[in-house]
Amino acid sequence: MKKVLRQPWFAPLVALVLVYLLFVVLSPETFARPINLVTMARQTVVVGIAAAGMTLIIVSGGIDLSVGSSVALTTVVIARMLNLGAGPLPSALTGVAVATAAGLVIGTVISVFRITPFVVTLGAMTILRGAAKGVAGEQKIDADAQGLDSLLGVLPPGQSWMLFPPGVWTLIAVLLMTAALLRYTRFGRHVFAVGSSERTAVLCGVPARSVKIGVYCLSGALAGLAGVMEFATLTVGDPTDSAGLELEVIAAAVIGGASLSGGEGSILGSVIGASLMTVIKTGCIHLGLPNWVQEVVTGVIIVVAVGLDRIRHRRAASARPDQSAKAPVLPTAATKGG
Repeated sequence: MKKVLRQPWFAPLVALVLVYLLFVVLSPETFARPINLVTMARQTVVVGIAAAGMTLIIVSGGIDLSVGSSVALTTVVIARMLNLGAGPLPSALTGVAVATAAGLVIGTVISVFRITPFVVTLGAMTILRGAAKGVAGEQKIDADAQGLDSLLGVLPPGQSWMLFPPGVWTLIAVLLMTAALLRYTRFGRHVFAVGSSERTAVLCGVPARSVKIGVYCLSGALAGLAGVMEFATLTVGDPTDSAGLELEVIAAAVIGGASLSGGEGSILGSVIGASLMTVIKTGCIHLGLPNWVQEVVTGVIIVVAVGLDRIRHRRAASARPDQSAKAPVLPTAATKGG
């Protein structure tokens, strides 16, 4: 039990439960209905999938500001492919492939040329947004979704046994696979090692460059998948869509206990952070509160989460004053809460 209480995601989980119960008390007629839970789950899919990829990046000590642009580009590519006569699956796969390629290029530039991730992804954010506008001809692309909209649509009566639409189950599958990747594979251990101390990781034989490229490539693929879900929601290719999504995704990871210093974070924590933001947004809507209230509350939570992370690290450092005298130890996912 003490081990659970010390986990970085425990406090956000408590906050999620308390905030949910607060809105249930304030708006019991609508907020507490089961259909609202399904709606909130659907609204968490895009941020949740992208946050899984962002968690990999933050744990490795990086950051990615291009997620929103990548999602927008994916929706545009899917719409364009559908209008060219490609089926829904080839169109979706093409969109994911484009986002994956973008992640591969970003990771390669960061690792090979040793440029700060903030700078590279800031540039990539503009490049990908411009590419989306170019492909779309600087306008929205209307397209027949050809069934892709059912990924996050309301379940028909004959499929009510699924409880959630396919997109929500896709999110759950992504979270489980990404969590297993971080916790139980050599690659996951290497991600934590690079984020904790890249120099130490290299001395221990970790291929830091390959790890960084792999992390950004996986994150790009997940951003592409999030783009598929965004298209399923909008059913149009919009080059201006998802502006600011990268901040929501980073916030989800940070609220969930991921350290911006690298080397610490978990998929569970990130989905808790994404869910907390969805609950706040939905609760404010049910109470008739303006949008700025939700934004202020979310911002305060982010600042508090980062502050608590700093305090926790200072306490850990003061509790181990002789840490620098010890031989470097390769971090594992188990020791970092992966």
